[in-house]
Amino acid sequence: MVFKRLLGAFGVGAPSVDTVLSVRSVLPGGVLAGEVRLAGGDFDAEIEHVTLGLVAKAEAEHAEGEHEGLAEFHRARVAEPFTLRKGEQRTIPFQIPLPWELPISQVQGRPLPGMALGVRTELAIAKAVDKGDLDMFAVEPLPSQERVLAAFAALGFTVRSADLEMGHIYGAHQDLPFYQEIELYPHGGHAWRINEVELTFVTSPEGLQIVLEADRRAGGLGGDAIARLQTTHDEALHRDWPTEIDAWLNTLSQHAGHTGHFDHHDHRGGPGLGTVAAAGAIGLAGGLVAAEVAEKIFESDDEESDSDW
Repeated sequence: MVFKRLLGAFGVGAPSVDTVLSVRSVLPGGVLAGEVRLAGGDFDAEIEHVTLGLVAKAEAEHAEGEHEGLAEFHRARVAEPFTLRKGEQRTIPFQIPLPWELPISQVQGRPLPGMALGVRTELAIAKAVDKGDLDMFAVEPLPSQERVLAAFAALGFTVRSADLEMGHIYGAHQDLPFYQEIELYPHGGHAWRINEVELTFVTSPEGLQIVLEADRRAGGLGGDAIARLQTTHDEALHRDWPTEIDAWLNTLSQHAGHTGHFDHHDHRGGPGLGTVAAAGAIGLAGGLVAAEVAEKIFESDDEESDSDW
């Protein structure tokens, strides 16, 4: 028994953990449900806790350039201390309320290249190597968000990629330490005046703050034009988004002034990745997983998502 416990300290014969999600697709502000399945090992094990952490790949800018890491942005403990007996099978159901600011990773069943989100299960075992499990899930847009995305599609834009940037949107209330940028590329009528539009949603139960940043082509005014709009979820379902967005885009060859309901501001701000990590807002085991580790964890997801839509 002493020898078995010694091996257990190195993970040999220790309990195993497998998390099974009820669904693979969720909505911002929704619920992630499933169960954690534990299997006892070769000896009784004292489980200190079972915790689930939501993780995503995120980028931050430093003086030496951009750094990519794995950010944990939400934690939920689903089991307090207990004894898992030798060979015992135990199931722990869970339901985790999801943040409204959850980034979108899939639209109409098609992945957004560059986006990867998962739930990491942490099985803390006293006097032994902790066990872990990582399961991917997708986030579909809310109906209000989907209306805006559909408007860009109607105007001839395609989504090439998306990413998460550490920091905060100027003038917006954020609970998460990052914001999402969805890169939209123009075709047809708007292609001559802009290179791309970056779309950001800051979502809450009350509605959306929509931030647009257009990269104007050289030869005209050049540079970036910023616009933002606040709307409720219900109002977003009834607005003529193609007309409003088209009107704003048409002003970019003339000036970057106020157009319709859009208010122009610089939307970047807040702390970088290092500051946020130091404050304990993100990270696994109190910090960040290195980029190469994040890539390894999410490599299967990236392989499936490497296509335009």
